[in-house]
Amino acid sequence: MITANDLRQGRRVELEGVLYQVEDFQHVKRGRGGAFVRTKLKDLMTQQTIRRVFSPTDRLKDAFIEERKAQYIYQKGGIFHFMDLETYEERTIPKETLGRRVNFLKENITVTLELYEGRIVEVQLPTFVELGVKTALPGIRGDTVGSANKRVVLESGYSLQAPLFIKEGDIVRVDTRSGRYIGKK
Repeated sequence: MITANDLRQGRRVELEGVLYQVEDFQHVKRGRGGAFVRTKLKDLMTQQTIRRVFSPTDRLKDAFIEERKAQYIYQKGGIFHFMDLETYEERTIPKETLGRRVNFLKENITVTLELYEGRIVEVQLPTFVELGVKTALPGIRGDTVGSANKRVVLESGYSLQAPLFIKEGDIVRVDTRSGRYIGKK
């Protein structure tokens, strides 16, 4: 258990049986009256945010998050299958939980699963991934009025802007945080 005074951005707490991550907090001390802690909390399962005000002495349950390395194996019917690299146990995650991270998954990539009481609450991808270019229209010579980029589609189905010299079959490096092209392998 922790007090509301111990809340910091990024800290995870359980409140009324729901796991939240502190998005924002503010300790407020008024001239008259008692102090309070104003927070913005994000539900890690539904991704919705709520605002709550706590007394500095309110007690909250600190959430212990276990991290496990896992390997992405395959996807079938909107369910993504991962293998725990320590126990070789297979874990499944629905597409909705992964969100935009599905754009950067390819077979055998290693990810970090964050578990709370045995439930997967977060999937952390590597910062950079290398994906093959599935389709790329040829660059038009002299088409450099704006930025010299064109749209390419990667093996995962993700579409992004890349330089004109990128062609089908190339391997490109992508930043998973922003979804941007970083370089060619």
